Amino acid sequence: MAHALKWAETALDDLDDIAEFIARDSPFYAASFVEELRAAARSLRTLGERGRVVPEVGDSSVRELFVKSYRLIYLLGHGEVTILAVIHGARDLADPWHERGG
Repeated sequence: MAHALKWAETALDDLDDIAEFIARDSPFYAASFVEELRAAARSLRTLGERGRVVPEVGDSSVRELFVKSYRLIYLLGHGEVTILAVIHGARDLADPWHERGG
């Protein structure tokens, strides 16, 4: 079953911030990495359960995929996948998650 794919505004902001940060050193690598993240997100349309449950959340509907050193965090709902956040794997998820009301 194919799911609809949605991006939360905060996740799009995360993606923009990551691209800007990487582009300081390499605009080419920034564009390539953003495409890799978007491709990983698109794959969730048909493979939504492939990501692991986010350990800090413990809810089976909140999952994550690792793309290089970033965590693509998403909500698996009925008929849709919503990208919630993209954060660096070294960051403590609790701080940004609680700031956003997650």
